[in-house]
Amino acid sequence: MTPRAADRARYDRATAHLDAPVAIVDLEAFDDNAADLVRRAAGKPIRVASKSVRCRALLERVLAMDGFAGIMSFTLDESLWLARAGFDDVLLAYPSADRAGFAELARDPKLAAAVTVMVDDVAQLDLIDASRAGGAEEVRVCLEMDTALQVLGGRVRVGARRSPLRTPAHLAELARSVVRRPGFRLVGIMAYEGHVAGVGDSVAGRPLRSRVIRLMQSAARRELAERRAAVVRAVRAVAPDLEFVNGGGTGSVQHTAAEDAVTEIAAGSGLFVPRLFDNYTSFSGRPAALFAQPVVRRPGVGVVTVLGGGYPASGVAGPDRLPVPYLPEGLRYDPQEGPGEVQTPLLGSPADDLRMGDKVWFRHAKAGELCERFDQIRLVEGDRVTGTVPTYRGEGQTFL
Repeated sequence: MTPRAADRARYDRATAHLDAPVAIVDLEAFDDNAADLVRRAAGKPIRVASKSVRCRALLERVLAMDGFAGIMSFTLDESLWLARAGFDDVLLAYPSADRAGFAELARDPKLAAAVTVMVDDVAQLDLIDASRAGGAEEVRVCLEMDTALQVLGGRVRVGARRSPLRTPAHLAELARSVVRRPGFRLVGIMAYEGHVAGVGDSVAGRPLRSRVIRLMQSAARRELAERRAAVVRAVRAVAPDLEFVNGGGTGSVQHTAAEDAVTEIAAGSGLFVPRLFDNYTSFSGRPAALFAQPVVRRPGVGVVTVLGGGYPASGVAGPDRLPVPYLPEGLRYDPQEGPGEVQTPLLGSPADDLRMGDKVWFRHAKAGELCERFDQIRLVEGDRVTGTVPTYRGEGQTFL
């Protein structure tokens, strides 16, 4: 029996009493992945990216482990919800235009102490001030730095279009605006190198493309390390009491941690290890989050149909954004249909061994987006379900 076949047998036994669709997290794999992130961070704390987890119980589990500290959230509403629930260090990773949320933040001392908001433009400070509605609490601020690699004089850009702040002078100028402005305190810098942390460098069947990606990422790491250090020096000259410099992601943990200027690492997807993280040479993890769909039809030899399963991930549309049939091994989508909204045909010889109601296990392309489809996660240890925990959706929270 292959390791994957053994996992399938365990998951089927654990969930035999449950009808599909069902979502699980294998806690042994989850904990192993957490330990690997800590090992790669080499002593620097890891801030957990909540968008990649979207389950409070699992956030609490990982934050109880040595090596993890704080949450990186994705909306202001989520940040306030987490802070009200007792999480006391929440960094909002994206600028917000949530006026009601800023009003609540500015009038509540507990929330203002726990939540740090992201800015990259004076206009965002203006919006926060205009939203205070009389609230006088000091708002903690983090500046985001653009990490994209630019070559040929800026004519070629590799990396996400995020912050407009690129140079030490850019960030120092905004830092001065923050420290001069009553009601704000500059506490951090964030720089997420998605073109390194979120792009696999070993694409199956594409050796030339993989080599080009590795060369690009090597150049990007060198350029960013030098520029990030200069940015941190420039901002610390304005705000000497800066509390943190956050960088990296699951795919770049050890590289980012090696930079002296970085004080903490962000990671989250590496806990679940979705399919987009199969194509990395720098690390490997254990798939920990899966979902199962039930067999509901047998249209012919070598074909079964499961209920639903069409859960595409965000990003540029393409086959790599689709869930992948994982267990039993050897199933594939019908190229004429793909994964469907209400039914999904699957092809391959393993189909002939599946009966009505049997489970087919899938891996999502991305991590936390799976939780937007399920209101609870079954926690599996060995071949037993040992707990059931709600996702954000299960707690009535849909932040985006």
